Amino acid sequence: MARPVAPADDWVARTAEQVRAEGERRHPGEAPTCASGISPSGPVHLGNLRELMVPHLIADEVRRGGAPCRHILSWDDYDRFRRVPAGFPAEFAEYIGRPLTAVPDPCHQHPNWAEHFKEPLRDSLARLGVRVTEISQTQMYTSGAYTEQIVLAMRRRAEIGAVLARYRTRRAARPEDTEPDDDDPQTAVYYPFRPYCAVCGRDDTTVTAFDDETTEISYTCACGARIGPTPIAQVAGKLAWKVDWPMRWAYERVTFEPAGVDHSSPGSSFTVGGELVSLFGGEMPLHFGYSFVGTSGSAKMSGSAGGAPTPADALEIFEAPLVRWLYARRRPEQAITLAFDAEVGRVYDEWDALSRRVAEGKADAAAQAVYARASGTSDGPLPVTPRPLPFRTLASVADITAGDQAQILRILRDLTEPDPVVTLAEVRPRLDCAQAWVAEYVRPADRTQVRDEPDVARLAALTESERGALKLLTEGMTTDWSLEGLTTLLYGVPKLQLGLPITAPPTPELKVSQRALFILLYQLLIGKDTGPRLPTLLLALGPDRVRALLTPP
Repeated sequence: MARPVAPADDWVARTAEQVRAEGERRHPGEAPTCASGISPSGPVHLGNLRELMVPHLIADEVRRGGAPCRHILSWDDYDRFRRVPAGFPAEFAEYIGRPLTAVPDPCHQHPNWAEHFKEPLRDSLARLGVRVTEISQTQMYTSGAYTEQIVLAMRRRAEIGAVLARYRTRRAARPEDTEPDDDDPQTAVYYPFRPYCAVCGRDDTTVTAFDDETTEISYTCACGARIGPTPIAQVAGKLAWKVDWPMRWAYERVTFEPAGVDHSSPGSSFTVGGELVSLFGGEMPLHFGYSFVGTSGSAKMSGSAGGAPTPADALEIFEAPLVRWLYARRRPEQAITLAFDAEVGRVYDEWDALSRRVAEGKADAAAQAVYARASGTSDGPLPVTPRPLPFRTLASVADITAGDQAQILRILRDLTEPDPVVTLAEVRPRLDCAQAWVAEYVRPADRTQVRDEPDVARLAALTESERGALKLLTEGMTTDWSLEGLTTLLYGVPKLQLGLPITAPPTPELKVSQRALFILLYQLLIGKDTGPRLPTLLLALGPDRVRALLTPP
């Protein structure tokens, strides 16, 4: 697909060119590798998605330029099960300390715990156009793919221990360190390998000896088991995290891998990895830290804490190109906040405005580049809603009709005269997003409940001015029953009452009268002081029902 010329300060284009050049320098003739890593210990949330979107944008930019680029997703599914996430049965605590792939699926639909959380992300990535090569660390470790690297690390344990000790001292007593560090020494001699016990399957183990010549290892376990000496190639287990990561950089020949800012601070995993990667024959990848992703009113997310929105949650209410845009429009060091509240409508309005500017040729180079990356990939454009009506309008219609498809189509036909919507397929998937938002994120108390019968008491108490306003409205509806006509009429009734033409410009006095009329109409129609846009509400109800609810006795 055609790619607009990127501006000079375009971080995606600039980084992609660095990745392409660095890949060619390190491994001539090979496609460079961008890397992501996710631990499927719990629901994969929107913060984790940035771990995937940043390398995806870079890898895809390289591909847009006509060169190959690999994007790998390393599933850290051989990590230990640390805690039971919120909302899951407490009895899963018996599996703490075992590999994630050795924990059963809580819903009994997948082979194990890890696969339970991988599957929803796979579906979301497909919808987002994110193409990755998946690598299971369980498969890599248990197949013996890393045996040579494990033996090397164990033989060089003194050097590794010295590096870790140096940074451990610098990092001492950080209040945010709530997890035990698997790089901390358990004995006087540091061993960078943690076995999974052959008896109980947990990693509550302590290495007691390793023979550099025979590569035999001995260890004990909290369960009472004493294992070894036995060849390390026959022992289940994995390297400590700060050793495992640089080992994989070398093994996968990673050219670029970003990380959250917590991994990029002094003394962090990235810093330590940079000193250890050469031990495995590799180079530190190009990288930068990216900031956190939150939702309206929330702090940093934690995948194991439970309750954080997932990519699947976002795709229920945002079209896929719009989700891509929310990540692509921010520089990595900028935090991202995704709205799940009433701000959703504003986000859609911003996206629609950008789409119009691009279509009309009025967008600058930076906006064009971001739009291109959001609306499609090097594989082609993403599906879009054929007729993207305003999200707020669709949400109001979904709310008013309680999701009745025939009613929705009738209202949308009225709203889109003289070129009416013919089928609801024209406004999908945006309509589905609006319906999902109303159903799942709008409190029942805030949804629109139209009165079944007129409010007789309120109608009987109308002032003469209020009676006159309702008469002008109900009589005027017969002239132009359209969104534009009703909008003009609703704002025009107070003007007519003051003897002004319906097209008169607004004044402070008029605005007060208009607001008073709108409150009256909301009270008579839905029993509240506010609600969906009145023109849309009137169209939804139809002229007969509106007259029945607004006509005084």
